[in-house]
Amino acid sequence: MDSLTHIALGACIGEAFFEKGFAKKAMVWGALAQSIPDIDFIASFWLNTSENLLAHRGFTHSILFALLIIPLFALIADKIHRPHNIQFKTWLLFFSTEVFLHLFIDGFNNYGIGWLEPFSHARFSFNTIYVADPFFSIWPAIAFVMLLILNRNSPKRKFWWRFGVFLPFIYLAYCSVNKIKIDNDVSEIFARQNIPHQKYFTTPAPLQNWLWYVVAGNDKGYYVGFRSLFDTKKQMNFQYFPRNDSLLKPLRDHRDLQNLLRFSQNFFTVEKSGDGLIFNDLRFGQIIGWKNPKEQFVFHYYLQHPEDNKLVVQRGRFAKWNGDVIKALLKRIKGN
Repeated sequence: MDSLTHIALGACIGEAFFEKGFAKKAMVWGALAQSIPDIDFIASFWLNTSENLLAHRGFTHSILFALLIIPLFALIADKIHRPHNIQFKTWLLFFSTEVFLHLFIDGFNNYGIGWLEPFSHARFSFNTIYVADPFFSIWPAIAFVMLLILNRNSPKRKFWWRFGVFLPFIYLAYCSVNKIKIDNDVSEIFARQNIPHQKYFTTPAPLQNWLWYVVAGNDKGYYVGFRSLFDTKKQMNFQYFPRNDSLLKPLRDHRDLQNLLRFSQNFFTVEKSGDGLIFNDLRFGQIIGWKNPKEQFVFHYYLQHPEDNKLVVQRGRFAKWNGDVIKALLKRIKGN
């Protein structure tokens, strides 16, 4: 999830653990502990773009990192707040909840998370919720503000931390049910429409959980389309994109390309653009694809011009959005 959501949720959990006597200090520790796996952002200061893609949600999002950082946080907090009556095992449980919850939530996005680093480079992603879903984030955000406003002894604080902790996870459970339904629908549609594929994935389109982005294919190419939970027809309109990996032969030994292939989990296409090649990672969606099925992919990397690849994951996320695009999104969500 986005950093602000982790901060707000962490603060609410801090309040839940230490609602009596520790006041807003617990919120600060909660926000800090919930955010610490995202310390990997500092790697961007010395790594190139393709290396940084793998560093993000890599080791600092691993179980090993959690096991190292949790006792360190507990020791520091225990020392700073002496004298106190908080048992050390309570510190350990608190920081374990915060850090492991961060790792758990991030696994539901489509970026991929390296839980087993450095022993395995496998990335895990459930593709269940968009990385910035306001319907998940709004509840801890509201609770966070209210907890900051309320007096430390207010009896209303218990209501608000529960509001901020329970509602987002109820929504996450709802999203998981949506994921199961979409997967069942598209599997049936693949069979009906004879869509050849060896692998596929589904993930939510931006900012909601009712319209889903679908990719299915093999080493030759991929079929891309959108499916709404409110679609009644057991069919989909797919746009086919050839993989074109033969274009990569002259660059096979380039380090950037090797990093991109590993990062994309083999969901990629290649296309010519002027004097160079563009590498598309299909997992991050298609720019306004619900409006224009032939649009460019959100993640597009210029192989011959690496200097043009800053913010490569973010730059296409909301490109070409305007009022008409939003209306088209809402209309598509309503179903066919």
